[in-house]
Amino acid sequence: MTSERIVAILGTTSVVPEIVVSRLPQYVRALTSLNDQGVSVVSSQQLGDMIQMTPAQIRKDLSYFGRFGKQGRGYSVKFLLGELRRILGLDRAWKVCLVGVGRLGRAILSYPGFGPQGFDIVAAFDADPRQVGQMVGGIMVQPMHRMEEVLDEFGIQIAIVAVPVSQVQEVFSQLVGCGVGAIVNYAPTNPQVPHNVRVRNIDPVLALQSMTFYLS
Repeated sequence: MTSERIVAILGTTSVVPEIVVSRLPQYVRALTSLNDQGVSVVSSQQLGDMIQMTPAQIRKDLSYFGRFGKQGRGYSVKFLLGELRRILGLDRAWKVCLVGVGRLGRAILSYPGFGPQGFDIVAAFDADPRQVGQMVGGIMVQPMHRMEEVLDEFGIQIAIVAVPVSQVQEVFSQLVGCGVGAIVNYAPTNPQVPHNVRVRNIDPVLALQSMTFYLS
């Protein structure tokens, strides 16, 4: 799985590092806040202060995608926000499925913050017959054998996985086989996927372990 993305800009190609792509949502969040406040122009210094990054890093990140501001005048908040949303694919709504309706999965299904950001969880799956058929967060839990049918019906390309480690690889293989191209993984393991499938692993324990370094 590559850690870079190639984008076309003004007839040329630019290789965008994964770390740069991962920072773009922070810019979108900050710009959305500024836009909601009625701010029309922001400098890289002001934007950096909001997300604790240097102005130079922000300018370098944005340069991968073109020129958005003028020296000494800053960035148009509305324009830059619109362009970054387009680059990230946030100018459209995305259908999402969840696999694993345990305690974490139920919390995810009940979380109200996905919809307003353009991510609509429309399907949920579980291998436990006791979970199948239950309504959680307004969604009926489906058996795993219906995954291909349901994903095709809704045109789902993104999945969230919250299953035990022992089930992760099998679930990933099934999702990839159904055409899913992006997966958010909450299990503490790194499953194998084809190079063209994007995976974001979210492990709070690893995050805590990295933070204790600074406290020791």
